Amino acid sequence: MTTKDKIKKNIYNDIAASWYNLRHWTRFRRELGDIADSWSGGKLLNIGCAHGPDFLPFAGKFELWGLDSSIQMVRMAVKYADKFNFEVNLIAGDATALPFKSQSFDYAVAVAIYHHIQHRYLRKRAFMELRRILKPGGEVFITVWNRWQIRFWNRGKEVFIPWKSKESELFRYFYLYTYSELETLLRKTGFKVLKSFPEYDYGFPMKFFSQNICILAKAD
Repeated sequence: MTTKDKIKKNIYNDIAASWYNLRHWTRFRRELGDIADSWSGGKLLNIGCAHGPDFLPFAGKFELWGLDSSIQMVRMAVKYADKFNFEVNLIAGDATALPFKSQSFDYAVAVAIYHHIQHRYLRKRAFMELRRILKPGGEVFITVWNRWQIRFWNRGKEVFIPWKSKESELFRYFYLYTYSELETLLRKTGFKVLKSFPEYDYGFPMKFFSQNICILAKAD
């Protein structure tokens, strides 16, 4: 059986419970905290919200909405919101066809979601959908994995990363962006890139080899 044969349509339904325990806190707490402080209150959508840790910096300040393609992750997010006592509206859905009216949101965050979308046309569609649901001038914070982080230097732009459990080994699909590629795609789909930077705990002067690409962009 090849790696691609082992990929399920949505493995996050299978790993949601263990993901909840392993990734209980966002690794972008400082980045999201700064973003939350810079944005005024309003309606915020978390695309690919998983079990919900990226909501915490915004809780109590914004009207929170979350979307994830995995129904089990959405159920974990209900549990997470109850644990940390914040209100959020949650829905299972697809980032390439967001189930919201146009210009519905003031802000959005999308942490580690767009690099899981296969096919170029679907990635472009996802960013077009993001632009559609944001109000003019609305801002979004995005993170994706960087093509040029050291561990991927000898690999292609598409990789399959295993998730191992006692019962099985499942593979997650990643499309690896470069800084310039992501910035160009955002501009082509109606955004102005305000800031492009590595994760805060990246300790080197050249951003181009960071593990993550972080983007703050505004809907034109």
